[in-house]
Amino acid sequence: MSMNMIFDKKLPIPMEVKEMYPLSASVQQTVEQKVAQLKRILSGDDDRFLLIIGPCSADWEESVLDYVHRLAPVQEKVKDKIMIIPRIYTNKPRTTGAGYKGMLHQPDPNAKPNLFAGIIAIRELHMKAVSETGLICADEMLYPSNHKYLDDIIGYVAVGARSVENQEHRLTASGIDVPVGMKNPTSGDIEVMMNAITAAQGSHHFIYRGWQAKSMGNPYAHAILRGYMNKHGNPLPNYHYEDLMFVNEKYLAAGLQNPAVIVDCNQSNSGKQYLEQIRIAKEVVSSRVYNPDIKKLVKGFMIESYIEDGCQKGAGEYGKSITDPCLGWEKTERLIYDLADML
Repeated sequence: MSMNMIFDKKLPIPMEVKEMYPLSASVQQTVEQKVAQLKRILSGDDDRFLLIIGPCSADWEESVLDYVHRLAPVQEKVKDKIMIIPRIYTNKPRTTGAGYKGMLHQPDPNAKPNLFAGIIAIRELHMKAVSETGLICADEMLYPSNHKYLDDIIGYVAVGARSVENQEHRLTASGIDVPVGMKNPTSGDIEVMMNAITAAQGSHHFIYRGWQAKSMGNPYAHAILRGYMNKHGNPLPNYHYEDLMFVNEKYLAAGLQNPAVIVDCNQSNSGKQYLEQIRIAKEVVSSRVYNPDIKKLVKGFMIESYIEDGCQKGAGEYGKSITDPCLGWEKTERLIYDLADML
């Protein structure tokens, strides 16, 4: 036995965790209804705009739920124009592997990693968000084999820029029942993203959680544009009018189902200058107003937002990101109402 990897503890399988923490019939119904609405938006049958919005990473249950509760009355006011999907990102990729890896690893950011407690904590957090607010939430699929712990409660799945070329992410996405957004890679290669969407929309046989599995294909796999880094490590945007037209041409050439783009207003698009998200969102809405092809293609935004502006190094300040900087609540609320007026 290798001493370079120590097996601490056998974790329960997803079915066991779901039996320990089952969904109520009303929560199941909410998830089904809202996912159906989300699919209609991505297919163009519902012309509302998507807003996938929330903290860079879910850290403390109390402040994340506080944030989602703040979104609920705003959603009610803009429901004719916008569908809000709170971001509850419970595991975080770290560029160098260092730093806080999310609630899955550390349900208490100040304590040592405990993945069993983390699995329970993230399931409970997603369940509380849906049952208390009626909003379905988004999470990032960092570890494909963990998706089954949340697959009955989650409304939207994102595959990150560092994962999008990975075979397991692509094939798992093809077997997921809810929409999956594929980000462009950090290099900015749009072809890589389009290949990922093509793979996710197809049917495959593969190994999943120790089983030979067959996926049926996910017709709601789509693109997320998040900007990119050049060879010198400088962030560059890909949300401008010309970028959107280019992706539109790629979609036409690929012949994929339900062409759709979500623009991530932070990441390399803003150079992580979180206040720029407001300007970027408004520019993209202007591009949609100007060109009917872009209007048809761009279905929504991804925005990093929390209770307080910016970020912090430790975890002492309530509602302030401990990973990337986020837009604070007051600016967020104003932005949502401004977007509803512009759409």
